[in-house]
Amino acid sequence: MLRRKRSKYARSLIGEKVPKTKKVGPTRGLGTRYGATVRKRYVKVVTELKKPHRCPNCGFVRVHRESVGVWKCRKCNFTFAGGAYTPATKLGVVARRAAKGLPAEEATKEAAKAAAVETATEEKND
Repeated sequence: MLRRKRSKYARSLIGEKVPKTKKVGPTRGLGTRYGATVRKRYVKVVTELKKPHRCPNCGFVRVHRESVGVWKCRKCNFTFAGGAYTPATKLGVVARRAAKGLPAEEATKEAAKAAAVETATEEKND
């Protein structure tokens, strides 16, 4: 006599061990497609996009992306232009410093230092 296999839910009700589901994060819709490197890049971009950002106007962490490059604070309704995935880009920081009157060479050196520190912290996190 053949016995039907019980569902996970039915097995959990009668006390049998049920295998846990895998935690997949932002790549849940991709499955095994596109390769590991592309999926890792996608995770980096999406987590940076979704994490909370601070408003340059009021200082509250209420900034969300409206569309590509357009960011809006939900507290003070301040709308500003930024990067596609982050509200402030490295090039934007250099441009802002240059606009304030800091020489362009010093601004690029400071941006390079900031980028080196950022990559070092990312490597530690990985």
